[in-house]
Amino acid sequence: MGPAELMQAAAMARRFYLEGKSKIQIADEFGVSRFKVARVLESAVEHELVRIEIRVPAELDADRSDALRARYGLRHVVVAQSPSEASDDNPDPEHLGEVAAELLGELVSEGDVLGLAWGRSTIHMAAALRELPPCTVVQLTGVYDAGTTERGSVEAVRRAAAVSGGQAHPIYAPMLLPDPGTAAALRAQPGIAAAFELFDRVTIAAVSIGSWEAGVSTVYDMLGQQEREHYDSLGVAAEMSAHLFAADGRRVGRDLGERCITVEADRLRRVPEVVAIAGGRRKADAIGAVLRSGLVTSLVTDTVAADLLLAQPPADRPALERVDPDRERVTPPGTPPAPV
Repeated sequence: MGPAELMQAAAMARRFYLEGKSKIQIADEFGVSRFKVARVLESAVEHELVRIEIRVPAELDADRSDALRARYGLRHVVVAQSPSEASDDNPDPEHLGEVAAELLGELVSEGDVLGLAWGRSTIHMAAALRELPPCTVVQLTGVYDAGTTERGSVEAVRRAAAVSGGQAHPIYAPMLLPDPGTAAALRAQPGIAAAFELFDRVTIAAVSIGSWEAGVSTVYDMLGQQEREHYDSLGVAAEMSAHLFAADGRRVGRDLGERCITVEADRLRRVPEVVAIAGGRRKADAIGAVLRSGLVTSLVTDTVAADLLLAQPPADRPALERVDPDRERVTPPGTPPAPV
């Protein structure tokens, strides 16, 4: 570029990139066409007169976030750096809750109904919330330990409602009951029934994911050894809100849901935005299974889990299509029903 071209390109670039003027405004000022302005701006970038740098906070990974979003067909993916001291024994680093709290503050709009499922990640997220538009907050699952609700999902619902200034609808009941009859009786109680009636109005939900092993799945920890072995035999790879999933995203062990206080999978699939929060090496396969289920639309995870997920084959259908893998299966005539 000669001196005249250089000065003109610098002036146009300043107007466009620093002063925020449109190409039409710049064209009028310099007496040229807007197409000429576009060519000059492109040339300014090519000759490094203008350098465009995309910067995100150091604790977030934009490349992995975009790659993971595209791989699984999600709406939003935020990948946070794994802590330097991260180990296989420490799934779901607490800072994922802080990242999820910021994402939720961005996604929630006034008048939304926000659903929170039990999980360490959602509890950390609720504790980290600083600002939310006015919205109703409803609990989507019972509690892990009814004796510690002040530190669990009940408190998470109260915290989110207090931050938003909206109504809270907690569920004062255990997540897992001894038998379907007890669970049905609890669901019929007025306070719990009122919360369940709100499930169809939920517009945004936040959920946690557990891999099927001790200390990483709430449901696994609540079951006895014989029951664990039964569900092991069905090929359980992941658990989310007391729903069990095989590696390909199919739901298995559906009989467990009859004993649980939790949002039904079909209702969750109809929620417009479902944000899953999970990370760590031990949860990577479980996250992949849930992403293939068609139940979630967005994900907050860490770099360790993201790398493992990116190494897996992509899902058959984009997550945003919300397809139930069970309903896509073609069962040959005479095939016995799948075990539950």
